[in-house]
Order: sequence, then C-alpha cells, then structure tokens
Amino acid sequence: MSLPDAKTLYDVVEATWPSASVTTLGPATIRDGQGGGKRVCAATVQGAFTEADLDAAEAAMIGLRQGKLFMIRDGDDALDAALATRGYDVIDPVTMYAAPATDIAVQRPPRTAAIAAWEPLRIMEEIWQAGGIGPARIDVMHRAEGPKTGFISRWNDKPAGTSFLAMHEGIGMVHALEILPFQQRQGVGRFLMQRAAFWVLDHGGHTLSVICTTANAAANGLYASLGMTVVGQYHYRQKTKD
Repeated sequence: MSLPDAKTLYDVVEATWPSASVTTLGPATIRDGQGGGKRVCAATVQGAFTEADLDAAEAAMIGLRQGKLFMIRDGDDALDAALATRGYDVIDPVTMYAAPATDIAVQRPPRTAAIAAWEPLRIMEEIWQAGGIGPARIDVMHRAEGPKTGFISRWNDKPAGTSFLAMHEGIGMVHALEILPFQQRQGVGRFLMQRAAFWVLDHGGHTLSVICTTANAAANGLYASLGMTVVGQYHYRQKTKD
C-alpha cells in the first residue's frame, strides 16, 4: 500500500491533536490552543497572502494571548521567507513518519508492556506530567473526536511509559509517547508502538504514523528502527521581539 503524503498527515495531525477552536482570517487559519502547545496554537497560511494578511494574523494571535507563531509546512517557502524578513526565528523542526500498520504489528508485545486504557489512568497522567505533558495537553487528547486510546506500559514490575493514539481516516497517529528515565533503552518505546499498530488494525485502520522533533535523536532512531518512512516535515517560525 502507498503511504500518506505530507498533506494527508497534516490533516491527521489536525484531527488527532485538535485545537480548542479554529478561525479563518483571509488566507490564515488562527488556532486557539488553550495552552496545549505549539501544534494547537500555531497559525497556518494557505495560498497567496499579503503583508496585511500577516498583520491581521499577528493581531489575532496577540488577541488570544498566544504570541506570534506560525507553522511552516511543505510548499510554504514564500511564507517562510516573509516571516524571516519580519524577524521570526525557526524553532522546533519536526519530522513526520508513517508505515503500514501490518509492517509493525508483527509480534504482540508482552501483555503488561503496553495495555490500552482510556480514559487516562492516574499513573499515565503522572508519567506525562513528568515529561512536561500537563493538563492542557491532556485536554487536547480529550478533544480528539475519532477512535482513540491511551497505552500504559509496566516493565520489570514497575510503571514504564505511556502514549496516546488517535485515528483519522484509517491513519493512527501516536502522540505524547513518554518513557520514564529509569526504564529507557529497554524496548518500552518499541512495545508501545507495536501495540499501537495492532490497535489500529483491530479498529479498521491501515497506517501508523508519528511525529517528533528532528532534534530528538532517540525517538527518531526508534521510528527508523521500526522501518517507518519519513513522509514530510514542518517547522515553526516564532517572533519573540518586536
């Protein structure tokens, strides 16, 4: 089967990690993230735009008290250049991966290594909190409307990690995969991804995807080792000084 392209995965990100509200302002899309992080509050621009359009988008973001932040996707070269001229800095380049779920769901992990659980258990929330994923991001998970679940991992008789998975049009996307430091490099991340692939297939899906910051060498190494393919990138432009 063919893998989804970057545009398709942008839509999957939007559906599986949704903003609190979205407003169209000319060619710009303004997102109210309610404190849920860059992905849910960054503005995007579709097609041709003017400097006045960017001014209006900036004003709208300031009105939401989110600061000036844009997501730059494949094909957004003109926007990228315009924001650079305005003094925006590049932050957090992100790599997007995908693979047929059948390629990853080849062997079920040990039962306690990845257990589906939704609503999130208290221990899942504690692991997320330890990794910097607080209540506002858990609110994002609750907003996802398609099929979804969390996973909790217990390894060596102790809590080990957790993740969130939501599905859109047959494509499951893993978010918020966190492994406790003392349980890292023991295969827990692989177990969680394998279990996610089985869950996607069990719920009528066909593809497993994930995104992570390009600087996260350990995560990128995990996804490459699973045979996942890079299908796109994006980055942010942020302005902190006027």
